[in-house]
Amino acid sequence: MTNFWDSNVWGLICLVGVLLLSLLTANMIKKTVPFLRNSLVPTSVLGGFLLLFISVIFELVFKTSLFDSAVFSVVDEDGAIALSGSDILEVITYHALALGFIATVFKPGHQKFSKERSVEIFNTGVTTVATYLLQGFLGLGATLLWGLLYSDFFTASGALLPFGFGQGTGQALNYGNIYETDWGFVGGKSFGLSVAALGFLSASVGGVIYLSFLRRKYNIKQTEEKAEKFAPRDIQGKDEIPMNGSIDKLTVQVGIVLSTYLITYLFMKFLGSLIPGLQSVLYGFNFLFGVLFATAVMGCLNLLRRFGIVKKEYINPFLMKRISGFFFDLMIVAGIAAIRIDFIKQYWLILMILCVIGAFSTFFYNRFVAKKCFPNYSEEQFLAMYGMLTGTASTGIVLLREIDPDFKSPVAENLVYQNLPAIVFGFPMMFLGTFAPQQPFWTFVIILASFVVMNLLLFRRQLFMKKKKSVKKG
Repeated sequence: MTNFWDSNVWGLICLVGVLLLSLLTANMIKKTVPFLRNSLVPTSVLGGFLLLFISVIFELVFKTSLFDSAVFSVVDEDGAIALSGSDILEVITYHALALGFIATVFKPGHQKFSKERSVEIFNTGVTTVATYLLQGFLGLGATLLWGLLYSDFFTASGALLPFGFGQGTGQALNYGNIYETDWGFVGGKSFGLSVAALGFLSASVGGVIYLSFLRRKYNIKQTEEKAEKFAPRDIQGKDEIPMNGSIDKLTVQVGIVLSTYLITYLFMKFLGSLIPGLQSVLYGFNFLFGVLFATAVMGCLNLLRRFGIVKKEYINPFLMKRISGFFFDLMIVAGIAAIRIDFIKQYWLILMILCVIGAFSTFFYNRFVAKKCFPNYSEEQFLAMYGMLTGTASTGIVLLREIDPDFKSPVAENLVYQNLPAIVFGFPMMFLGTFAPQQPFWTFVIILASFVVMNLLLFRRQLFMKKKKSVKKG
């Protein structure tokens, strides 16, 4: 029998309410405090660190974790905690990643680009994967060396650097969970989430320092935060279902996203029953399967419209963008709040080393690539890529807006459309992440070799076009 006053009924609501309250509080603080207002720290990151700080103080005073208290947890019949609030935070982070990606897929079809623009988009995708590989072999190399000093250390933990820096909170949690559950890396989830949190700080601090340099060099004025402009057709497009028909338009969008995720779950469950030994890996790719099925659903709806079976357009890109933004904000604040300081305090030094390695390697490599491959808008390309590859795409856009407030450069388009080549080339790296605990050294070698191949592909014009020209002259 369910009693509506039990914590089981209210635990999840209380937890989500606290997460959203921390976002609202962080937004108010950011608008009020001049230092934070002028900083590039995302509000969701600030909200996550606010909750993390409160939970640390709570644990010091009451000797128990804030989110493990009954008010945020699921309690069994005997009064024992069956599912703690910390576990629920990880669950929210896990699902919000996939839901955010699914909502992102439901947008207008790709534009037709010139050959030169297609090359630039392709190069952006290759740069993304090459940076993942750079972060991977440097991070793994650092922890392999660390393992020589401390024999009981989990040497594959450095492989979490590209997932935390390059891909963000959700993937850092996914792989940290695999390392913790399947390979006995105590505190693996918190380690991965900490890497992701340090990535956000690297994006903000490194971005601010470089922007200050650019402002002095080019006399660039700091941009005021401006509201995004939308035309009426963005909110209510041609032939779309009405905003307030027999079913609310937002309800339809959320229904499409969650129905797609349901199909994703059923597919993963079926696949897991066929190969039970790979369940943790399969479910770690929930976001990727979600993207694939969202693409399939989008294609089916377009096909039904083409044959006149479906008369109206059901997907609204404006609302889908809002939904994806909500899930990504929720993912970040929940992921940072889920960090358990007591689990990672013995790893603080290697975490700092990984943070420095990740920040500097990403900074200098992307700076070099931007100058060589994107000479017409190198500063804009560099800032956006650095922000994205240490935080998220939103962080990259925030940095880009500081020097290109009206998006006159094609960089914002590069970030959006580079996903296809990045997924194609980056997918094998996902499996390297699961292979690292078995063979950390050989994973390091494969990642290094893959990085060389990606750079040959990225700098193909600089390396091979010159040779062709010299042969013709000869």
